[in-house]
Amino acid sequence: MPIKAVENRRLYRQIAGQISSLIASGEFAVGGRLPPERELAVQLGVSRPSLREAVIALELEGMVEVRVGAGIWVTAASVRSSAAGGAGGDVLSLAEGEGPFELLRARALIEGEAAAVAARDATASDLAAIHHAMDTMERLERKHQDPDSADREFHLCIASATRNSVLHGVVQDLWDRGRGAMWSQMEHHFRTPQLRAATIADHRAVLLALEAHDPREARHAMRAHLRRVDAEFARGWEHRRSASVESRTRPPRAAPTIKPNKRPRSAAATTANARVSR
Repeated sequence: MPIKAVENRRLYRQIAGQISSLIASGEFAVGGRLPPERELAVQLGVSRPSLREAVIALELEGMVEVRVGAGIWVTAASVRSSAAGGAGGDVLSLAEGEGPFELLRARALIEGEAAAVAARDATASDLAAIHHAMDTMERLERKHQDPDSADREFHLCIASATRNSVLHGVVQDLWDRGRGAMWSQMEHHFRTPQLRAATIADHRAVLLALEAHDPREARHAMRAHLRRVDAEFARGWEHRRSASVESRTRPPRAAPTIKPNKRPRSAAATTANARVSR
């Protein structure tokens, strides 16, 4: 008998797979609206951020549509996708990257400490490199060009200033794993001029703390930056699906049979440790 590789499926994939199965079975009708987020999260036994990541994955597959102020709707494409073995099994076989909410929580934990160490140990040369990345970000923003490469360099220069190659590798891995279709979809929805301006201000605050060689302030500034992005994404999401609350005023229908998802231990530990409000 052939041996099949054991797959460690991301939690949002498991959630998306179950929602896709419910769509395929008719529990969630094409053209209909999904239940309110809070209700659906309780039925599935998952956190709301994990549910949001699953919905983003389904949106990328074309199975649902997140309408501004109108909630989350099942599309006709969901029937074709399910018939073709789409999200019901393995959502987004393309390089979708990590779930944005889990990623930001992990980065806040790790990069906050990296910034604290860098504030203590950074040399004049290290600070010059970080400053250059900061200046490049601002220049690209003024020209309305994509500043992601300079943003990445800013964070990696801070990690380099720790003189810890493993920590540098972790920071680089977190950044690169996050820049997939999932993250791009979130930015497509919620990356506004106001958010970009706030990001520049956040980076300036980190840089000032590093130049002052203040570990505590550097840790605080880095965590505040990543938590703010998390919170901005969450607020944007709340706005897009806000009208789904209207469904609570309609006559209730029988809830579909949903099996609660069991969170893998590693993902649970990450969520428990990362007390970041998004």
